[in-house]
Amino acid sequence: MTSTSHSALTGGKGNTSRLRSGVISGYVFRLIREQLGHTQDALAEAFHISPDTVAGWESGRRPLTAVPVGQMLVHRHRLMQLGTGPALLLALERAMEADVLLATALDDDISLFDNPLGVWVMQRELVEVLAWPLSGTVPTPLRNLPPPPRRRRGPVPDQPELQAEERRRFFSRMRRTAEQARGGTQFLLRRQALYMAGYDDASDTTQWLVHQQRTERPDDWLTRWLNSRSAAAVAARQGDRDRISHFIASTLDEDEAGEAANLNYWAYWIGEAPHVQLDDSFIATNVGPWQGDRLLQHLVGGLTPAHGFFDLNVHTLWSLLTVRPNLLRSGPRFSCALRDRLPVMLDSPEISRRARRELEGIRYAIRLAEA
Repeated sequence: MTSTSHSALTGGKGNTSRLRSGVISGYVFRLIREQLGHTQDALAEAFHISPDTVAGWESGRRPLTAVPVGQMLVHRHRLMQLGTGPALLLALERAMEADVLLATALDDDISLFDNPLGVWVMQRELVEVLAWPLSGTVPTPLRNLPPPPRRRRGPVPDQPELQAEERRRFFSRMRRTAEQARGGTQFLLRRQALYMAGYDDASDTTQWLVHQQRTERPDDWLTRWLNSRSAAAVAARQGDRDRISHFIASTLDEDEAGEAANLNYWAYWIGEAPHVQLDDSFIATNVGPWQGDRLLQHLVGGLTPAHGFFDLNVHTLWSLLTVRPNLLRSGPRFSCALRDRLPVMLDSPEISRRARRELEGIRYAIRLAEA
C-alpha cells in the first residue's frame, strides 16, 4: 500500500517552503511579545533592530532559526530582562527546534534518511509544539496564558498556520519515510515518522497506519513492544480505545519487563528522565532512577474518562504507585487531588472493568498513605 493520495511535490516547491521555516517559533515569539505588553515597534527598540525584522520573525518570513546562535542568545537574555517567564522561553526553544524538523520534512532536496526524526527519541515538549500547526492542539506550557495586556488590532491567527499544500507535503514525507525506513538502524526513524503521520486527518490515515503496522515483522522483544505501543497510541489519539486495552492486556499485564518499559517510556516522554536518549534501548531496563513526582503529576492531570488514553493513564498510575508507593507521602497535594477525583471517575459509566479495579487499588493505596 502506498500513499498515493499524498503524492510528493517537486523539489522546487520545497525550496519555497524553506522561506517559511519559522512559522512556529514566530508565533511563539509573538505570544511572548504580547505577554510583555509590547508593540512590534517597542520590542524592536528594546532589541535595537527594525520593526520590519520583528514582523518578519513573527510571520516566519524571516525565520528565527536563521538568526546566528550567539545573537539569538543575546535576544534570549533581553527577553529575560524584559520579564519573560522560563516556560515561555523554553517553549520558544522547542518551537525553533520544531521549525527545523518541519523545514526538513518540507525540503525535498534532503534525503529521507537524513531526516533528524531518527536521531534521538523525542519528548512531549517538542512533539506537542511540532504537532501544533497540524492538530490545532495548544502545547501544554502555552495553555491558559493570561490575556495580553494590550488589545490586538484586527484579526490574528489563533495558532501557527501551515498552508494546505505544506500540510499535504509534510504528511506525504512522513508516509514515505515510514514506508522506506526498514531494519534496526532505521526503526526509530520509522516509529517517529509513523507517530507524526498519525496526526493526518485524511480519510485513509487509519487504514494506512494499520497496514504499516502489519508490514512490520519485529524479531526482538523491544521492537515488538514499541511497535505495539505506537499502534495503540496512534489509535487512541484517533479515538479507538480498544487498541489501548489490548496493549495493556497483552503487553503489560503480568509482564514485569513490559511494566518497567512502560514506566521508563512515560518518564522519558514527560521529561522526568534527565538525559536525552539516542535510541530506544533505555526502555528495556529495570525501572530507572528517576523520582516519579513529575510523572505522578502528569498522570493525575490526565485522568479524564472520555480521553482515549484514559485506561493507559490509569494503569500507568497504578503501576507507578506499586513501585514508588512513597510518592503518595512525598506529594500530598497530588494524592489529595487524586483522592477527590476518584469518586467522580468511579461513578463514570465509561470506564472499563480493569480501570475501575485499578482505581479502587489506587484509592486503597491513598488510604494507607494517609493512615
